[in-house]
Amino acid sequence: MNDTLLSFLGICRRAKKLVIGAETTIDSIGSGKSRLVLYAEDVSRNSLKKVFRAAETRGVDALCVRRSKEALSFALGRVSGVLSVEDKGFADKLRELIMNEQGGDLDDKI
Repeated sequence: MNDTLLSFLGICRRAKKLVIGAETTIDSIGSGKSRLVLYAEDVSRNSLKKVFRAAETRGVDALCVRRSKEALSFALGRVSGVLSVEDKGFADKLRELIMNEQGGDLDDKI
């Protein structure tokens, strides 16, 4: 199966514009580099509390990619459930892909 969203995340990673992991995502948000936070659908809310708090404080959107941690990890070659996109162009394209996938509604946006 060809998954455009996961393929595009792979491109972001190769371009070194993707930060993987909750703590590094919080650091990316805190430094002002993060343009978008993405998280897997099966990451526990408890694990996301600090990430959500940091994203809300800095005005960074956090969106669920509606993929499992396993699918993200397989696509990116590293165990991951939380990601930070550090490029505006990549962030805009990912928002568009997610919005198209979810029928034009970003109801899980923070």
